Amino acid sequence: MKNLFFYITIGFLIVSCGSTSKTTVKNDTNLPEGAVRIANDSLEYEIIIFDIGYETYLKTIAKPEWYYSQEFLEIKNKFYVTEWNIRVNNPFKYNPDIYENRIDYDFNTNYGLEVNYKLYNYFKFVEYKYKEVF
Repeated sequence: MKNLFFYITIGFLIVSCGSTSKTTVKNDTNLPEGAVRIANDSLEYEIIIFDIGYETYLKTIAKPEWYYSQEFLEIKNKFYVTEWNIRVNNPFKYNPDIYENRIDYDFNTNYGLEVNYKLYNYFKFVEYKYKEVF
């Protein structure tokens, strides 16, 4: 029994010492007022959201991050990103003030739960704030 406890403890130490890719969310001093930057430490990707009210939406209206699985968010984001980019490419049909920039979301990249959560909730925020239906 002592040996089993010893091996379990060593196993937890090894797992907890593994490297992680930390995602940071911060307001960068080079960004406009109210903009939010979401990126990982190695800066392989980043999302910059300029929409005022998004941070408040996340804190007050959005469901908590633990509510969703990463797989669910990835599936939803594939749909939303595709639809978003279609709208960016059709400025006469959709409001170009809302759909200004194309989102380069690689469906084969693992962005992690937090980034997928923030992106998904941005789409939900656009639906909420601008009454857009995707």
